[in-house]
Amino acid sequence: MPRRTSQDYGRFVRPPRREPNDHATPGWSGTISFGLVNVPVKAFTAVRDHDVHFHQLDKKTGARIRYEKVSAKSGREVDADDIEMGFEITEGRHVTFDKTELEALRPKSTKAIEVTDFVALADVDPIYYERTYWLAPDGDAAGRAYHLLRAAMEDTERVAIGTVAMRNKEYLTAIRPLDGVLAMSTMRFADEVVPRKDIKELPSRKSNPAPKDMQMAKQLIESLAGDWDPKQYHDTYAEELKARIKAKDKGKDVVEADDDAEPTAEVIDLSEALQRSLDSAKGGSRKRRPAAKGRSSKSA
Repeated sequence: MPRRTSQDYGRFVRPPRREPNDHATPGWSGTISFGLVNVPVKAFTAVRDHDVHFHQLDKKTGARIRYEKVSAKSGREVDADDIEMGFEITEGRHVTFDKTELEALRPKSTKAIEVTDFVALADVDPIYYERTYWLAPDGDAAGRAYHLLRAAMEDTERVAIGTVAMRNKEYLTAIRPLDGVLAMSTMRFADEVVPRKDIKELPSRKSNPAPKDMQMAKQLIESLAGDWDPKQYHDTYAEELKARIKAKDKGKDVVEADDDAEPTAEVIDLSEALQRSLDSAKGGSRKRRPAAKGRSSKSA
């Protein structure tokens, strides 16, 4: 069968979705308020995903597969006006809400971040951070207070903690100096973080390693030590997938390369493994490995 192209499918096939260039548009504007000082700011998204998104297509026609909202009882499609939201209390029993009730409960976007605490940066574990935004001063008059807050937090090594409502959701936030400007990170609330005691497989107490093993492990860590440079880590899966899409779009044949067989894991003693690793590092055979396929730098 000849290779089908997007022209064969006509309007049914669309190119891979591109993420909107929304980082240049402020997603929120308001003020940072601490004491009697107000700092007008605008928030711009500081991160962007590079996931590759696909549509599902009918193999025979190339038509998009459409998902319908169908009643499990009648099998018929249900109009949006006839759909209500339900929270399952017990199996088959729901408490229902219509959309207007839920809209009334959602918090309205606020125009101020009321700083309640300045905490030590080192005390905030990264597990609490979610999404980060760059904060820019909103107007020329805001510059003085903006730079004062940034400089004061840099000198004291503290971050501002407060709350803000954006897009009908309330967030705990941390405002901190980053790369010479202010950044705001939305955070998880304490009850959204799973306590370690809830994971039964985690060790219940610390164990003391053998002094010799400890010494070799520290030496191995030092031999692999380096400066943090996020640009050297790549999402190789996304890069290869985009290259494959580009090649197929140009009609090029894609040849599968035979992956090297995974080496059989050799069961060796921990001390012997540490010693071999140290010998390898001292012999100058150290190489910085690229990120594993499918694992992006943001999840490292």
